[in-house]
Order: sequence, then C-alpha cells, then structure tokens
Amino acid sequence: MRRLTPSFKERVWGSTKLEPYFPNSERKIGEIWFEGIPDPRLLIKFLFTTEKLSVQVHPDDAYARRHHDSFGKTEMWYVLAAEPGAQIAAGFRETITPERLREASLSGEIESLLQWHTALPGDTFYIPAGTVHAIGAGLTICEIQQHSDVTYRLYDYGRPRELHLERAVEVSQLGPVSALPRLTRTGQEEILVASPYFTTSRLRISNSESYILPTTNAPLLILIEGSGLFGGHSTKAGDVWYLEDEESEILFSGSATFLRVSHQSSIDASETHE
Repeated sequence: MRRLTPSFKERVWGSTKLEPYFPNSERKIGEIWFEGIPDPRLLIKFLFTTEKLSVQVHPDDAYARRHHDSFGKTEMWYVLAAEPGAQIAAGFRETITPERLREASLSGEIESLLQWHTALPGDTFYIPAGTVHAIGAGLTICEIQQHSDVTYRLYDYGRPRELHLERAVEVSQLGPVSALPRLTRTGQEEILVASPYFTTSRLRISNSESYILPTTNAPLLILIEGSGLFGGHSTKAGDVWYLEDEESEILFSGSATFLRVSHQSSIDASETHE
C-alpha cells in the first residue's frame, strides 16, 4: 500500500483555506490532484471554490479520442463541505435546441437555463460525459473522474478565457439529467455511484481497534473524515491510498469515513459511449 502524492494547482476561483484536509496556502488553490495511480484511466481530485467555475461540458470517449487522442470524461462529485446556499448545476431544466444553447452561452442566459441543486455535505452528484454542468462557490469537493482534462467552456462569467462553443454544442445533452444517484447498501458500505468507469462506495468505521478492510476490486481509498492507523501507517482526512494487488485485506484502527473506488478494469470504456 502507498499514500498518493498531492499536487497543488492554483486556480482563479480557488481558496487559500484548505484545512482540515491540507495546510492553508498563501496561493488560491483550486484543485489538488493525486498522482501515481497505476491505472492511468482514473484521477482523484479535491476541489476548493470561492467563486463559480465556468459552465462547461466534457466529451465522451469516442469524441475525445477522435479529436484529442484522449479519454473522455465522466466524473462524480462528493461534497465534503458547503457554505450556506452553495449550489451545483447539472443539465437543463427543460430541453433546449443547439441554437438556443449557443445563444444563451454568449448572452449569459445559460445560468438560468441550468438545473441548480443545493449542495450539502455528504451529497453525491454524478456527471456523465455530455452533461452541461457548473460548480458554485463555497464548496469543498472530492472528485473522482476519468483521467482526462478535455473541457469545453460554454460560459465563464466574463473571465478572459477561451470558450469552445462549437465543440461544446456538438457533445452536450440538451435536456434534464438525473445527477443525484440513488444510494444502495451492501453490508456496511453504501454504493454512491456505479458507472462503466468506476464504482465508488462510502464506508464508515467507528472506534475500531482492528477493522479488517477487504481490498479486492477497490484499490483506491480516500479518507474524507476522521483519522487512525491504516496498515500500520497513521492517516487522516485528505489522504488517498493505493492498495497493491497482492494485498487482499488491510487492518484499520480508529474512527473514519472512507470512499472506496474501484476501477472497472474488465470494461473497455472506449466502447461504452460510441
């Protein structure tokens, strides 16, 4: 087992307040990427927002492969902390035309066309490729995604960054989406998202002296709350661990909440979004 290394990315919409997950920063850190996952198809991030992110959309695998020689991007967000009134947008309130999407992106009307959700700690949002989305201010989020940075911006609140309207319109779903997955339970775990690319579950461990944590099919562990000893190593909220194939189980002692992530290695993701 090994702890993955965080890489801090400065963003205009980021925050200097990163505690309790990481030390506070003098720079505005928006994203923290965890490097070194042997499976190149997955990426784990923490996001910190003090301003709205752009309204954007990601392509699926077929489109991204054709135009960028890249994976597409399906992702999920787990809300770790939220200021009062914080919101997330996913999909549209009603079906619109490509022409209206283009016009609304240029005018800023797109904000009012989106379906906005109040975001609370513990909420999960699932954002398949093609879903037009936006993350509001005042949020700390754990993001689990395909390892792709292909993003098409539709609207950016007047910031001097490039928009990608033609390609965004080509890949966008133009109606409502179901961004709030239904939780299911298997034993002590709650399945948050089960997608063709990853499955993420939540596991809460309370005051355990030696909890045996099986690692089969779920090699990524994200500690989002609490602390303890994990396989003999001290760990706290904000740590991301990769469990090697030869380790079938790990002992944990302490009180913590984990997200367990499996990579769907048996599925050829390039064939699921043709």
